[in-house]
Amino acid sequence: MRNLEFKEQLHEYTHWREQLIQGIELYRDWRNRYRFSDPQSTDTLLNILQGLQNDRVTLAFVAEFSRGKTELINSLFFAETGVRLLPSSPGRTTMSPTELFWDEKGGSYIRLLNIESRLEDISLMDYKRNPDRWTQIELNCDSPTQMQEAFRELVATKKVSREMADKLGLWNEREAAEQGIINPETVEVPCWRHAMISFPHPLLKEGLCILDTPGLNALGTEPELTLSMLPSAQAIIFVLAADTGVTKSDLEMWKSHVCSSRGNRRQGLAVVMNKIDSMWDDLAGETGYEAAIQKQIDTSAMILNLEKEVIFPVSAKQALLAKVKGDDALLQKSRLNLLESYLSDDILDQRRDILKGVVDKEIGFLVSESVKLMDSKIANAQKQLDEFKQVDFENQELTGKLMAETRDRQNAYMANIENFQASRKVFAVQAKMLIDSFAKEKIDDIIRRTKDDMSKSLTTYGMKQNMRRLFDELRDLLQDSVDMTEETRRLIKAIHKKFQDEYGFKEIEPQLFSIKQHQFELEQIFEEGEAFRNSAKTTMTEQSIVVNKLYGTLIAKARNILQQAQRDAVTWSNSVLSPLMHQIKDHKKQIESRLIMLRKINESKGNVNESIAQLEGELGPLQVQYQELLEILKAVHLEIKAD
Repeated sequence: MRNLEFKEQLHEYTHWREQLIQGIELYRDWRNRYRFSDPQSTDTLLNILQGLQNDRVTLAFVAEFSRGKTELINSLFFAETGVRLLPSSPGRTTMSPTELFWDEKGGSYIRLLNIESRLEDISLMDYKRNPDRWTQIELNCDSPTQMQEAFRELVATKKVSREMADKLGLWNEREAAEQGIINPETVEVPCWRHAMISFPHPLLKEGLCILDTPGLNALGTEPELTLSMLPSAQAIIFVLAADTGVTKSDLEMWKSHVCSSRGNRRQGLAVVMNKIDSMWDDLAGETGYEAAIQKQIDTSAMILNLEKEVIFPVSAKQALLAKVKGDDALLQKSRLNLLESYLSDDILDQRRDILKGVVDKEIGFLVSESVKLMDSKIANAQKQLDEFKQVDFENQELTGKLMAETRDRQNAYMANIENFQASRKVFAVQAKMLIDSFAKEKIDDIIRRTKDDMSKSLTTYGMKQNMRRLFDELRDLLQDSVDMTEETRRLIKAIHKKFQDEYGFKEIEPQLFSIKQHQFELEQIFEEGEAFRNSAKTTMTEQSIVVNKLYGTLIAKARNILQQAQRDAVTWSNSVLSPLMHQIKDHKKQIESRLIMLRKINESKGNVNESIAQLEGELGPLQVQYQELLEILKAVHLEIKAD
């Protein structure tokens, strides 16, 4: 499979996403036109639209130094430039984590964050919000040579004192001693901590984002990479060298950073065994060559505990050369096509399924509510029309009886509305207790207290115990919210059942607030925290750096999850009774309309046909409105959960 096919697959995926966005915008317009909208549902739809519009397919490439990772990126995505766009020549290894994407507003540039920023207690995410803190180099996209030269800044290094290297987290005495470096006056470190590159490559314009991460040392000293950026990637491509197989540092990187970023799932995780051209051997022949590759695949699969089907033997160097020269035979020999197939089919399909799941989770309930409310409106209008056609309105006594029954229904409705308002007040109190259980003040108090205790710990053991206590307290806080959620769910079910039983309202299963996803995400963070707490790197790193890194990444992430849980609880509590309110308003309108018609008919028998015609006239637009809804939902393949 050529890169063109990956490009076509990505283009098709982008087109599908644009159709989904268009369909959701049509649905939002439908709700506005027919007065189904409310502030909460509008916010929900706008949030999902914003998420889809900002969606990127992120591929992360991870490897120890000198595995040919950057060359692989060049061969996969940038061969048509005719040059080695990203620096990957021997001895020139990418030193800083690099993101490649297209920023339509910002244009073409390289932004570089200086290595000294590690001394500040500011997260990478916060730095990204402040372009002024970055060194910017403009890119001339009409000149691959100028871009190539600008990209060389990614491998820039400089010498700093050993004390400064230690503060930056870039000096390890044991590792240096193993390399024969003892008590040096200066240490060579990368100039840049992080790089962001924006230029209008066709794949980047389609929404592809590439994350190129340097070796084990960078991952170990930048927890945000492992704890935030890698987990959010659709796929992680882990690159090995075919001639060495899985080395000790490869395995440490795999276990500590790659696998931990995926939790218990291995979806979107692949291994590239690069540099198979180093195994080409004319004396061994094709059979010997194949056997050698297969042996490395089998061994790597066993060591990494991974399926052999997601280990791809490749020669990135020969693939790039083949694409530049248009040599199909060499490209075939490089075996890049199997990796491209995996990226095109598996990864993009997975991303599509994820987006479908997000859309269904976020607005599936609104869709179901709209369909059922329209069912109810049409059924009630049809029932009233059929009844009016069958009633003998010549019978004055019967007409009077119908009016009396309708007034009784109206009085009962008004009395029960007061009960509903009382239930609503009870629910408001319960919902506030749920929302307050996630209060920012509670979370910040735990975080502030434990950070202070951790900083005062005189031993690594004491610091780690305080770290453990922090995780336990946040877990307990979430458990209190779980208990509160169950009480709130029971109350909302009771309110819905009351109106279904007393008025025969269409049964719309209330949307129940769930905390499970937040629990799952928080437990993942706690697992990452345990790994961080127990890692040798934590034991060997200076205490203040450990505390700052922990709070700048893991704890910030946990705090965001708990705050998102609170925002979700607020949105849910504001909107959960909306479907019931829609039905209550419709019920009131039906009673009032029925009374008006009966009064007209009672006053003049000539109004019977006129009233029936009016009912028929109301039924038609409702059916058109319903059909519009079904067409919108069908066009965007949203599931229609009607009875």
